[in-house]
Amino acid sequence: MLRLKLRWGPWRTPDPAVTRRALVLGGLASPAAAQRMVPQDVATSDLMPRLRAGGLVLFFRHADTLGEPCDRSFRVGDRAGQRNISPRGREQSRRIAARMAELGIPVQFPVLAGPVYRARDTAEEAWSPGRVQVTDGLLADDFSGPRLDWVLAEHRRLFSAPVPPGVNRVLVGHRTPAIMIFGDPVAGRAFPEGAALVIEPGAALPLGILEFAPLPGGGFHGC
Repeated sequence: MLRLKLRWGPWRTPDPAVTRRALVLGGLASPAAAQRMVPQDVATSDLMPRLRAGGLVLFFRHADTLGEPCDRSFRVGDRAGQRNISPRGREQSRRIAARMAELGIPVQFPVLAGPVYRARDTAEEAWSPGRVQVTDGLLADDFSGPRLDWVLAEHRRLFSAPVPPGVNRVLVGHRTPAIMIFGDPVAGRAFPEGAALVIEPGAALPLGILEFAPLPGGGFHGC
């Protein structure tokens, strides 16, 4: 299998031509894949029956970070050197879990979260630390260093491994690995902070991007 490593500039937005080529070479390209997804409110999504039945993967981007300093150290344990979730991001995290419960969307525990604090804090605020397992497999790309290929392979594994009916696998991480795997459909402003990419396991097929607790003026930090 051909393995590609995509790299881009400081905004970490991939060149559309590069990502389209990667999708074609990886066998994922289709007419539908060329269209960028539009985030939708979860309550009005036609995916609701499937979410309630379980068997899907929900890959959450960490909660709101607006107003917080950008990453500076790129060291996993250095909270002061990282971009952290904002106070309203903490509230957003709690509302995400509450809304999932209100809508009857079952969660498989433990929830898996990356070790960078904005992902870990999102999961622990939402579901409590005791119901969250932190894994390096959901690292942000900039924190991965020479392990980037392994981190992307772990994302693919978690996206594609079967999920039992009656629960949904919930992952909390960062949008750039998803862009590196799925390309244009989840790039740009398609995947806001606090939103979830819904994935069909097996083929690891992205089905849509849903917002559970959108914030006015939020969604993108600018780093």
